[in-house]
Amino acid sequence: MKKLSIVVPCYNEQKAIPLFIEEMQDVEMKIKDKFSLEIEYIFVDDGSDDGTFKTIKRYSKENEEINYISFSRNFGKESAIFAGLEHSRGDYVVVIDADLQDPPILLLDMLNYVINERYDSVATRRVNRKGEPAIRSVFARKFYKIINKISNAQIVDGARDYRLMTRQFVKSVLDVKEYNRFSKGIFGWVGYKTKCIEYENVKRVAGETKWSFWKLFLYSIEGITAFSTIPLQMASVIGVLLFVFSIFMIGFIIVRTVIFDDPVEGWPSLVCIITFIGGMQLLTTGILGQYLAKTYLEVKKRPLYIIRDKNFDNEKEKR
Repeated sequence: MKKLSIVVPCYNEQKAIPLFIEEMQDVEMKIKDKFSLEIEYIFVDDGSDDGTFKTIKRYSKENEEINYISFSRNFGKESAIFAGLEHSRGDYVVVIDADLQDPPILLLDMLNYVINERYDSVATRRVNRKGEPAIRSVFARKFYKIINKISNAQIVDGARDYRLMTRQFVKSVLDVKEYNRFSKGIFGWVGYKTKCIEYENVKRVAGETKWSFWKLFLYSIEGITAFSTIPLQMASVIGVLLFVFSIFMIGFIIVRTVIFDDPVEGWPSLVCIITFIGGMQLLTTGILGQYLAKTYLEVKKRPLYIIRDKNFDNEKEKR
């Protein structure tokens, strides 16, 4: 019998987990009846500082389908997703959040597309952003437009990490071993036949979002630098344009001095030009620094995560 692995990254989701498990029980019965699949849960505790791990551990004692991995500290959601995929043993694997913003009932349609219509993965996207701050929604839409123009990994606006994948798709994702991970981009980069399902935005059932505007902004920079070198090319273009502009200004100053013999006037504009050029230099240096920092972290070869506790072995360890 084939198996479905349900990967659930968790960070301070103590209140949401019981509601999630309750919701999943109804969906699980429908999955077993319709598709005859075994189910395994892989809860990945990303170094939570509340009672998340204790809650998961308690449920695992009551239900043998529930497995858990607990990190030694908070490594971030990307590491939690990677750990869940790496430890999954199912023929099909789905990544879903515990806050129920990813409707579990969609799993039935997702499985139908993968099993019966032979898709390699089924992605999800929100058709609206109700409940989000307006400025956050505006910047999110701009980010998707920008990254789709400057990279070769297509990411739809409103894309979620909620995705069902075949074992072959998961293997390809795991083969991407980079330390600086941006899963939405990796999912698009590996390719394969993918179906996208749309749904209305759903509010969290409990707890608070862990993604502030600043964290999302840094995450967007991570995505851009991970899947595009356009910013580096922009730095070079800016340098060329400023060089041409400086040559033009030198000629202008020489001509003005010969004609008007008044080199002292115009110092405010000179200060503005110096400030502008200095700002551009710092900007381009910062862009170079971002790519250098990513290279530095990749070269160090640090593990993506460290496991403090878990209650099962994955297929890789058995081999």
